[in-house]
Amino acid sequence: MLVAAAVCPCPPVLVPEVAAGAAPELDTARAACADALGVLAAARPDLLVVVGPAEQPGRGVFPQGSRGTFRGFGAEADVRLGSGAAGGGDAVGGRDAVSGRDVADERELPPSLAVGAWLLERTGWADAPIEGLGVGELLEPGRCVRAGREIAGRAARVALLVMGDASACRTLKAPGYLDERAAPFDAEVARALGAADIAAIKALDADLASQLKAAGRAPWQVLAGAAEDADLGGALLYDDAPYGVCYLVAAWS
Repeated sequence: MLVAAAVCPCPPVLVPEVAAGAAPELDTARAACADALGVLAAARPDLLVVVGPAEQPGRGVFPQGSRGTFRGFGAEADVRLGSGAAGGGDAVGGRDAVSGRDVADERELPPSLAVGAWLLERTGWADAPIEGLGVGELLEPGRCVRAGREIAGRAARVALLVMGDASACRTLKAPGYLDERAAPFDAEVARALGAADIAAIKALDADLASQLKAAGRAPWQVLAGAAEDADLGGALLYDDAPYGVCYLVAAWS
Protein backbone atom coordinates (compact mmCIF):
# COMPACT_ATOMS: atom_id res chain seq x y z
CA MET A 1 0.00 0.00 0.00
CA LEU A 2 1.22 3.48 -0.79
CA VAL A 3 2.07 5.40 2.39
CA ALA A 4 3.86 8.45 0.97
CA ALA A 5 5.01 10.07 -2.25
CA ALA A 6 7.33 12.86 -3.30
CA VAL A 7 6.98 14.57 -6.66
CA CYS A 8 10.13 16.28 -7.94
CA PRO A 9 11.32 17.80 -11.23
CA CYS A 10 13.89 15.88 -13.23
CA PRO A 11 16.10 18.30 -15.21
CA PRO A 12 19.80 17.41 -14.97
CA VAL A 13 20.41 21.12 -14.29
CA LEU A 14 19.10 20.38 -10.80
CA VAL A 15 22.51 18.84 -10.16
CA PRO A 16 24.93 21.71 -9.31
CA GLU A 17 27.80 20.17 -11.26
CA VAL A 18 25.64 20.32 -14.38
CA ALA A 19 24.29 23.80 -13.70
CA ALA A 20 27.78 25.15 -12.91
CA GLY A 21 27.59 28.94 -12.48
CA ALA A 22 23.79 28.92 -12.67
CA ALA A 23 23.47 26.44 -9.79
CA PRO A 24 22.15 28.97 -7.20
CA GLU A 25 19.12 29.66 -9.39
CA LEU A 26 17.59 26.33 -8.38
CA ASP A 27 18.59 26.31 -4.70
CA THR A 28 14.97 26.80 -3.65
CA ALA A 29 13.85 23.87 -5.81
CA ARG A 30 16.58 21.65 -4.33
CA ALA A 31 15.53 22.60 -0.81
CA ALA A 32 11.90 21.76 -1.62
CA CYS A 33 12.97 18.37 -2.99
CA ALA A 34 14.88 17.68 0.22
CA ASP A 35 11.75 18.51 2.23
CA ALA A 36 9.65 16.18 0.07
CA LEU A 37 12.13 13.33 0.54
CA GLY A 38 11.96 13.96 4.27
CA VAL A 39 8.26 13.11 4.09
CA LEU A 40 9.16 9.78 2.45
CA ALA A 41 11.67 8.95 5.18
CA ALA A 42 9.17 9.84 7.91
CA ALA A 43 6.68 7.35 6.43
CA ARG A 44 9.15 4.47 7.11
CA PRO A 45 8.43 2.53 3.91
CA ASP A 46 9.40 -1.06 3.23
CA LEU A 47 10.11 -0.24 -0.43
CA LEU A 48 10.85 2.95 -2.36
CA VAL A 49 10.19 3.01 -6.10
CA VAL A 50 11.62 5.88 -8.14
CA VAL A 51 9.46 6.52 -11.21
CA GLY A 52 10.46 8.79 -14.09
CA PRO A 53 10.15 9.29 -17.84
CA ALA A 54 12.36 7.11 -20.02
CA GLU A 55 12.96 6.60 -23.72
CA GLN A 56 12.84 2.79 -23.51
CA PRO A 57 9.84 1.95 -21.32
CA GLY A 58 9.81 -1.70 -22.43
CA ARG A 59 13.09 -2.25 -20.60
CA GLY A 60 12.51 0.26 -17.87
CA VAL A 61 13.11 -1.63 -14.62
CA PHE A 62 16.28 -0.74 -12.72
CA PRO A 63 17.41 -2.62 -9.58
CA GLN A 64 19.10 -1.03 -6.61
CA GLY A 65 22.70 -0.21 -7.41
CA SER A 66 22.05 0.69 -11.06
CA ARG A 67 24.40 3.36 -12.35
CA GLY A 68 23.54 6.79 -13.71
CA THR A 69 25.75 9.52 -15.11
CA PHE A 70 25.66 13.21 -16.02
CA ARG A 71 28.71 13.06 -18.27
CA GLY A 72 26.49 13.62 -21.29
CA PHE A 73 25.48 16.94 -19.74
CA GLY A 74 29.03 18.16 -19.24
CA ALA A 75 29.59 17.08 -15.64
CA GLU A 76 31.93 14.43 -14.27
CA ALA A 77 29.24 13.21 -11.90
CA ASP A 78 28.07 9.62 -11.54
CA VAL A 79 25.48 8.17 -9.18
CA ARG A 80 24.03 4.84 -8.17
CA LEU A 81 20.41 4.16 -7.36
CA GLY A 82 20.42 3.64 -3.64
CA SER A 83 24.10 3.07 -2.99
CA GLY A 84 25.88 6.43 -3.27
CA ALA A 85 28.43 7.53 -5.85
CA ALA A 86 29.22 5.06 -8.60
CA GLY A 87 32.48 3.24 -8.21
CA GLY A 88 33.69 -0.33 -8.48
CA GLY A 89 31.43 -3.35 -8.37
CA ASP A 90 28.39 -4.45 -10.26
CA ALA A 91 24.76 -3.48 -10.10
CA VAL A 92 22.86 -5.81 -7.82
CA GLY A 93 19.76 -7.77 -8.70
CA GLY A 94 16.27 -6.53 -8.02
CA ARG A 95 12.62 -7.17 -8.77
CA ASP A 96 10.49 -5.70 -11.53
CA ALA A 97 8.22 -3.15 -9.85
CA VAL A 98 5.37 -4.03 -12.23
CA SER A 99 5.69 -7.74 -13.04
CA GLY A 100 7.34 -8.93 -9.83
CA ARG A 101 9.99 -10.83 -11.80
CA ASP A 102 13.61 -10.90 -10.72
CA VAL A 103 15.86 -8.73 -12.86
CA ALA A 104 19.57 -7.96 -12.94
CA ASP A 105 21.35 -5.68 -15.37
CA GLU A 106 23.86 -2.90 -15.66
CA ARG A 107 21.98 -0.59 -18.00
CA GLU A 108 22.50 3.10 -17.41
CA LEU A 109 19.73 4.93 -15.64
CA PRO A 110 17.72 7.34 -17.81
CA PRO A 111 18.38 10.99 -16.87
CA SER A 112 15.18 11.31 -14.84
CA LEU A 113 16.09 8.37 -12.61
CA ALA A 114 19.70 9.57 -12.39
CA VAL A 115 18.42 12.88 -10.98
CA GLY A 116 16.26 10.92 -8.54
CA ALA A 117 19.30 8.88 -7.49
CA TRP A 118 21.24 12.11 -6.99
CA LEU A 119 18.50 13.53 -4.77
CA LEU A 120 18.46 10.37 -2.67
CA GLU A 121 22.25 10.36 -2.38
CA ARG A 122 22.22 14.05 -1.43
CA THR A 123 19.76 13.43 1.40
CA GLY A 124 21.55 10.27 2.57
CA TRP A 125 18.64 7.89 1.92
CA ALA A 126 19.06 4.63 3.83
CA ASP A 127 15.50 4.01 4.93
CA ALA A 128 14.34 1.23 2.57
CA PRO A 129 15.35 -0.81 -0.49
CA ILE A 130 15.05 1.10 -3.77
CA GLU A 131 13.97 0.22 -7.30
CA GLY A 132 13.68 2.38 -10.41
CA LEU A 133 10.99 2.30 -13.08
CA GLY A 134 11.30 4.18 -16.37
CA VAL A 135 7.92 5.03 -17.92
CA GLY A 136 7.48 5.99 -21.56
CA GLU A 137 6.34 9.59 -21.92
CA LEU A 138 3.61 8.46 -24.35
CA LEU A 139 2.38 5.52 -22.28
CA GLU A 140 -1.42 5.41 -22.33
CA PRO A 141 -2.99 6.74 -19.09
CA GLY A 142 -4.80 3.51 -18.29
CA ARG A 143 -1.59 1.52 -18.43
CA CYS A 144 0.10 4.07 -16.18
CA VAL A 145 -2.68 3.73 -13.62
CA ARG A 146 -2.51 -0.08 -13.72
CA ALA A 147 1.25 0.01 -13.21
CA GLY A 148 0.74 2.22 -10.17
CA ARG A 149 -1.79 -0.17 -8.68
CA GLU A 150 0.63 -3.07 -9.05
CA ILE A 151 3.48 -1.10 -7.47
CA ALA A 152 1.28 -0.22 -4.49
CA GLY A 153 0.66 -3.92 -3.92
CA ARG A 154 4.32 -4.82 -3.79
CA ALA A 155 4.78 -4.27 -0.05
CA ALA A 156 2.84 -3.33 3.08
CA ARG A 157 4.38 0.16 3.05
CA VAL A 158 5.39 1.53 -0.36
CA ALA A 159 6.73 5.02 -1.08
CA LEU A 160 7.15 6.65 -4.48
CA LEU A 161 9.63 9.26 -5.66
CA VAL A 162 7.99 10.56 -8.83
CA MET A 163 10.24 12.46 -11.21
CA GLY A 164 8.87 14.66 -13.98
CA ASP A 165 8.55 18.20 -15.31
CA ALA A 166 5.42 20.06 -16.33
CA SER A 167 5.27 22.06 -19.58
CA ALA A 168 8.36 23.30 -21.40
CA CYS A 169 6.47 26.03 -23.25
CA ARG A 170 6.12 28.92 -20.84
CA THR A 171 8.28 31.55 -22.59
CA LEU A 172 9.60 32.43 -26.03
CA LYS A 173 12.99 31.01 -25.06
CA ALA A 174 11.59 27.80 -23.58
CA PRO A 175 12.59 24.47 -25.18
CA GLY A 176 9.11 24.19 -26.69
CA TYR A 177 8.67 27.92 -27.44
CA LEU A 178 5.71 29.84 -26.02
CA ASP A 179 2.35 28.08 -25.98
CA GLU A 180 -0.61 29.88 -24.39
CA ARG A 181 -2.02 26.55 -23.21
CA ALA A 182 1.02 25.86 -21.04
CA ALA A 183 0.27 28.13 -18.08
CA PRO A 184 -3.31 26.82 -17.55
CA PHE A 185 -2.09 23.24 -17.92
CA ASP A 186 0.67 23.80 -15.35
CA ALA A 187 -1.72 25.53 -12.96
CA GLU A 188 -4.10 22.56 -13.02
CA VAL A 189 -1.26 20.08 -12.51
CA ALA A 190 0.08 22.13 -9.59
CA ARG A 191 -3.39 22.27 -8.03
CA ALA A 192 -3.94 18.53 -8.48
CA LEU A 193 -0.56 17.56 -7.08
CA GLY A 194 -0.95 19.93 -4.15
CA ALA A 195 -4.39 18.55 -3.34
CA ALA A 196 -3.55 14.88 -4.05
CA ASP A 197 -6.47 15.00 -6.50
CA ILE A 198 -6.22 11.52 -8.00
CA ALA A 199 -9.16 11.93 -10.38
CA ALA A 200 -7.74 15.13 -11.86
CA ILE A 201 -4.32 13.53 -12.38
CA LYS A 202 -5.86 10.53 -14.09
CA ALA A 203 -7.78 12.91 -16.35
CA LEU A 204 -4.70 14.75 -17.65
CA ASP A 205 -4.76 14.84 -21.45
CA ALA A 206 -1.86 12.75 -22.75
CA ASP A 207 -1.90 14.40 -26.17
CA LEU A 208 -1.86 17.91 -24.75
CA ALA A 209 0.89 16.98 -22.30
CA SER A 210 2.97 15.67 -25.20
CA GLN A 211 2.41 18.83 -27.22
CA LEU A 212 3.51 20.92 -24.24
CA LYS A 213 6.53 18.65 -23.63
CA ALA A 214 5.33 17.83 -20.12
CA ALA A 215 7.49 14.80 -19.33
CA GLY A 216 5.86 14.19 -15.97
CA ARG A 217 2.38 13.25 -17.18
CA ALA A 218 2.91 9.47 -17.31
CA PRO A 219 4.80 9.21 -13.97
CA TRP A 220 2.13 11.36 -12.28
CA GLN A 221 -0.55 8.97 -13.55
CA VAL A 222 1.43 6.02 -12.17
CA LEU A 223 1.27 7.85 -8.84
CA ALA A 224 -2.49 8.29 -9.23
CA GLY A 225 -2.93 4.56 -9.70
CA ALA A 226 -0.76 3.74 -6.70
CA ALA A 227 -2.65 6.18 -4.48
CA GLU A 228 -6.19 5.00 -5.24
CA ASP A 229 -6.84 3.36 -1.87
CA ALA A 230 -4.28 5.27 0.18
CA ASP A 231 -6.30 8.31 1.33
CA LEU A 232 -3.24 10.58 1.25
CA GLY A 233 -3.19 14.35 1.61
CA GLY A 234 -0.97 16.57 -0.51
CA ALA A 235 1.10 19.73 -0.18
CA LEU A 236 2.62 21.79 -2.99
CA LEU A 237 6.14 22.82 -1.96
CA TYR A 238 7.46 24.51 -5.11
CA ASP A 239 5.98 25.92 -8.33
CA ASP A 240 8.11 27.98 -10.71
CA ALA A 241 9.12 28.06 -14.36
CA PRO A 242 12.80 29.03 -14.69
CA TYR A 243 14.09 28.72 -18.24
CA GLY A 244 10.47 28.51 -19.44
CA VAL A 245 9.98 25.00 -17.99
CA CYS A 246 7.56 24.45 -15.10
CA TYR A 247 9.09 22.60 -12.15
CA LEU A 248 6.82 21.33 -9.38
CA VAL A 249 7.57 19.75 -6.02
CA ALA A 250 4.86 18.12 -3.91
CA ALA A 251 4.62 15.73 -0.99
CA TRP A 252 1.82 13.27 -0.25
CA SER A 253 1.43 11.62 3.13
